Amino acid sequence: MSVVVIGSANLDLVYEVERIPAPGETVLSRGLASFPGGKGNNQAIAAARAGAETRFIAALGRDAAADQLAAQARDAGITLLDRRVDAPTGTAVIFVDRKGENSIVVNSGANAALVDLTEAELAEIAAADVMVVQLETPLETVTAAIRAARAADTVVVLNAAPSGAFPEELLGEVDILIVNEHEAAELAGEPAGTGERSLMSVLTAHGCDVVITLGADGAYVGGRGIDAVKVAAFPVEVKDTTGAGDVFVGAFAASLDRTADERSLVAATEFATAASAIAVQRKGAGPSIPTLDEVRSLLDS
Repeated sequence: MSVVVIGSANLDLVYEVERIPAPGETVLSRGLASFPGGKGNNQAIAAARAGAETRFIAALGRDAAADQLAAQARDAGITLLDRRVDAPTGTAVIFVDRKGENSIVVNSGANAALVDLTEAELAEIAAADVMVVQLETPLETVTAAIRAARAADTVVVLNAAPSGAFPEELLGEVDILIVNEHEAAELAGEPAGTGERSLMSVLTAHGCDVVITLGADGAYVGGRGIDAVKVAAFPVEVKDTTGAGDVFVGAFAASLDRTADERSLVAATEFATAASAIAVQRKGAGPSIPTLDEVRSLLDS
């Protein structure tokens, strides 16, 4: 499977805290570490480590952080098509509490300069089996990428995260939508707490297949004419949930059969659930991403 990811690349600054600070509260950190991150970067690494031939289209600054991210991408076996722009490489400040839950603030930096896809980038989209996009880069770029992929018969996987405005009509051009329950409710225009099956019904009406991730409760998979199927999570001890959703998306794309039928969707979701279960047992977004052999070992256990 060949996968092209278009998206963000950040340097993550991770603070270990007893609890996530409330508004106006100061808490002391037990530790600080830096890791390569960003949704696009994480998803590309996850796809590559899951065995896919992976290309990553991103915008980086002309700084040491960019060099670090580029080296890490090469080490993961990714073909990186990076623009170097006159803006700082994106960063994220992440607070991780003792339960492994996190709170994240992102400065887009160079990621905002990923606009006006080049002929070479459009050719990469056309050549891939699957294209993955998220919402940490300009919406105009996401829109152009989706339409280029549709024209080339490349399977479009949209991770509609972080939450934000997204054109309802564009969902009809997406093959597979991956969202968590909060993102699903926002896209569906429903209140928080709406049941997954109701959300699935609203979102699949746009013509796309849908995966709703539920963290420790697994995931729901549904689609056009397909009843929602629950995929169970793996019971694990959580150390850090940072990047777990990105690991899910990248692993899903790498394991997806190009037919994208019901059987393939469920199998890819099971594979992705196993990959993210391994990731949450480790610290840091990039370093937590498992290999193909590790995921297969968990699935076989």
